[in-house]
Amino acid sequence: MQRDPGPRGARRALGRLLEAVLASRGEANAVFDILAVLQSEDQEEIQDAVRACSRLFGALLERGELFVGQLPPEEAVMAGSQGATRKYRVWMRHRYQSCCNRLAELLAHPSFQVKELALSTLMKFVQLEGAHPLEKPKWEGSYLFPRQLLKAVVDGLLSLEEDRSLLLSQFREYLEHDDVRYHVTQAASDTVARVASGHPEVPLAFWNNAFTLLSAVSLPLQESDLANFYVKRTELSDKWKVTHLKEHRRAFQAMWLGFLKHKLPLSLYKKVLVIVHEAILPHLAQPSLLIDFLTRAYDVGGAISLLALNGLFILIHKHNLEYPDFYRKLYGLLDPSIFHVKYRARFFHLADLFLSSSHLPAYLVAAFAKRLARLALTAPPEALLLVLPFICNLLRRHPACRVLVHRPRGPELDADPYDPDEDDPAKSRALESSLWELQALQRHYHPEVSKAASVINQALSVPEASIAPLLELTAFEMFERDLKKGPEAVPLEFIPAQGLLGRPDDLCAQHFSLG
Repeated sequence: MQRDPGPRGARRALGRLLEAVLASRGEANAVFDILAVLQSEDQEEIQDAVRACSRLFGALLERGELFVGQLPPEEAVMAGSQGATRKYRVWMRHRYQSCCNRLAELLAHPSFQVKELALSTLMKFVQLEGAHPLEKPKWEGSYLFPRQLLKAVVDGLLSLEEDRSLLLSQFREYLEHDDVRYHVTQAASDTVARVASGHPEVPLAFWNNAFTLLSAVSLPLQESDLANFYVKRTELSDKWKVTHLKEHRRAFQAMWLGFLKHKLPLSLYKKVLVIVHEAILPHLAQPSLLIDFLTRAYDVGGAISLLALNGLFILIHKHNLEYPDFYRKLYGLLDPSIFHVKYRARFFHLADLFLSSSHLPAYLVAAFAKRLARLALTAPPEALLLVLPFICNLLRRHPACRVLVHRPRGPELDADPYDPDEDDPAKSRALESSLWELQALQRHYHPEVSKAASVINQALSVPEASIAPLLELTAFEMFERDLKKGPEAVPLEFIPAQGLLGRPDDLCAQHFSLG
């Protein structure tokens, strides 16, 4: 049975049309037949037409056969008295523009193969237009880049209707080029501003696509690393902004600040805060401009506040941010849910850093130790193995707080003076209390927890206990660890029976043994 020659025949027909257009200007009208196939319903035909357009307009760009300059209306030029060469170039430039517009539309095609091919073709045209500009330089040596074509690509990637994360992952390879990345940051800023101002309710798909694109932008750390350009140049001019890292930082900063000033979905807040300390803050021209965003996020409460801690930590320690109510709000984050959120490890790591200063007042440290001890009464064992060394480290750093576990001449307490409902650690009266909760946990059902709580019965050693190995400890890991221990040898006060009647040397012991 013979295969249908239809697709192969259509491909050969496109090839013949392509060769004819490239060989003779008299065959230029055949371009319409090639562009018509771009409108086909058949996926393979579209792909063949895209490849044909890529070869056709790629060759025309390299040969300089497209009109250069501000493109005039097609009808006026065709009806005018200009020369045939000028008319041809203007006419063909309009066909090229139609092709690019259709390729941008194909970024929304149901088939991913078509989307991917349209994207790679558009980016090929970006590279060729950069090398053979279709605009005239404003002055000798001025920087030319096909910004409008790249902006059309960015607009196509930032869809309002569907998730484009897979296509955006393919686009990441182009962001490794310094010039593409620089212009993408500017184009993304414009698109986000236009969409946010033009829609009363911006769809979630757009925000997710925008975040995927923005988070893929990563700047080099040194200006000497700016050497990977998509559009190849014989030499780079110092007058071009694209060659300076500070200009990249400014564009990067404008992009993120323009994105973060809008009301984002809660799920997106979390995604931004997860990466803000590593992927955003180090590359900003002025990191302090993120203060408002991070303080707003810190005021939200719950997991959002926990995630905002990383960014605030950097601003406080590296950029001298003053935050008067910081410790009060950190204290307010301590509630039973802290042991069950997936960001628990990050929170305790940062809390350990924030409470490491020896200049903190004793009442504040005592309040944190007491709040954690109270919460420990209902915490799961894997969390207790982290919290108990954490509390002991606080007592090691701040000797004034050891009164919580040792009051040699203090009166017996009829009731705990600590107020767990007080939001202000200064008014919680924690320093007047004691850590009786740790003594209660010495009777915990899990032996490792009981052992960890018993550390306060002896004098606390000077070196702190490292909590790093305990930050990611899970209940499953504890269970696995207990299973691997195996039975321990227990000393006995009697001779175990060897034979049937219990005597080591009798006759039965020679013929019968205990199984």
